[in-house]
Amino acid sequence: MRAPIRKAAAFAVLLTAGICATAYAITAEVGPVWVSATATVQPRELPKRGNAPIVLSSVTRVGTHDGSTPPTLKTLLFVLDKNGTLDAKGLPTCTTAKLEGTTPSQARKRCAGALVGRGTAKVLVTMPGKAPFTTTSPLSFFNGPRVGGMPTLIAHGYETVPAPKTLLVPIPIERISGGRYGYRVEVDLPEFAGGYGAPLLAEANIGATRMRGGKRVGYINAHCSGGRLQVTGSARFTNGDFFPVTLTSPCHFPS
Repeated sequence: MRAPIRKAAAFAVLLTAGICATAYAITAEVGPVWVSATATVQPRELPKRGNAPIVLSSVTRVGTHDGSTPPTLKTLLFVLDKNGTLDAKGLPTCTTAKLEGTTPSQARKRCAGALVGRGTAKVLVTMPGKAPFTTTSPLSFFNGPRVGGMPTLIAHGYETVPAPKTLLVPIPIERISGGRYGYRVEVDLPEFAGGYGAPLLAEANIGATRMRGGKRVGYINAHCSGGRLQVTGSARFTNGDFFPVTLTSPCHFPS
């Protein structure tokens, strides 16, 4: 049954993308399950040559039309436009050892210089003997040390059910070449609420700036080519469901 489900998801996404070719938000559905993905870049006014600092925002939502518990989101994959670049030179780094056991406020204080993004996570918890309920956690994204020559992010979250726990996810950022894209980012989500949690929302805004050599530079920088910046991604679930998406965010040159 899984192969037809995955093909149906791909068809739903491609159909929506064909109708809304300039859109940067897509919703795909398989049976009662729906997945919504959004990617935006700010500012939209970017140079034609050279690069300017940007903030990359992504929102992934999961739900069902019939009120049933959605499958558990396991992996998010993003392949990013080659007209954007990552610049962590001179930026402080933070490590998982330094973040272990911290609350969101403690983590942001302890690694303030390495903080490059913030976000929110929401999880549906369905524990035996209890009515379903949702929990939310602030997300923090820190510039991490290089691993295998690749830059990394460390995502920090915090849950209180069934007990207080710091959630840390190292995220390698792989440089790729060829075609439209330049970076590949794969996020393996941790187990939530002792295995009883299903993510409903993963929201991230990445893009700190700093001064270097008298010039403001960004953690992410970009220029405008072809009137858009593009992200291809996918959401994979533990039950085998797979939702691919291609998202574009319009850009333009200064007038």
